[in-house]
Amino acid sequence: MTLTLAPLDERALAYDRMARALDHLGNTWRDWPDLASVAAEMNLSPSHFQREFTRWAGISPKQFQAALAHGEAGELLRSGASVLDAALEAGLSGPGRLHDLFIAHEGLTPGEAKAGGRGADLIIGRAPTPFGEGAWLIGPRGLVGLGFIDEGAPARTGFEHQGVGEAQAFADLAARYPNADICRDDAEAAKFARRVFEAGEPLPVALYGTPFRRQVWRALLEIPAGTTQTYGELAAVSGNPKAARAVGAAVGANPISWFIPCHRALAADGRLHNYHWGVARKRAMLTYERAHAA
Repeated sequence: MTLTLAPLDERALAYDRMARALDHLGNTWRDWPDLASVAAEMNLSPSHFQREFTRWAGISPKQFQAALAHGEAGELLRSGASVLDAALEAGLSGPGRLHDLFIAHEGLTPGEAKAGGRGADLIIGRAPTPFGEGAWLIGPRGLVGLGFIDEGAPARTGFEHQGVGEAQAFADLAARYPNADICRDDAEAAKFARRVFEAGEPLPVALYGTPFRRQVWRALLEIPAGTTQTYGELAAVSGNPKAARAVGAAVGANPISWFIPCHRALAADGRLHNYHWGVARKRAMLTYERAHAA
């Protein structure tokens, strides 16, 4: 059986509801709520919810519940893809499988990085992702930054809330390269989005960061999709076993969400918190990865 994922625009529009659905199923799976009751929580008919969830995630609500039943809910977010083995045995496949990422350029020299991107011509634009609308920052060497836009997010400074609006997301990315020349081009951003999320093409990434941060970001890429590591484990892997705090800061400074997978890094207590673009999005990313890791 092959399940076809929805088009990228449709998945982006469905993200908010699907994130709520994942959270609801994660909290109620022990009670085995039926499809009708879960759909009612999402204000959808059972058939609509079944179709939308399956087309977004590549796995049905019932299969998702069955996977949770084979391990503690917390283990879904901390252990490997084996938690979803029962569901994946159904033979799921589709164009949303994880792409092969490569780093085309390491980025700027330390001196250039300190100059805040001076002399760099960058494009910023809005384009869909499976996790909602994305804010894309693109340079001649490849993708420079990716953040996420949440409609109706409060207009205030800081990211303690669960999302930011378009202006804030753009400002967050642009502030990382204050001396670069940045112009808006949504069409170019959409081209990048479809190359990766629909065509499955490799994506060139330009990492503008210090050598230490790029080392940590490379270590993030070594964490298998759908699994996680603590900051301490990541520090050891990156060759700095006593630098867990500094590694955590480097993870938080990662400019390219999802592709440089900082969502796979957890604090020592294993809880999902302190994700720049919202804990609900981090949970959705990990669940999505597990559904497609095979």
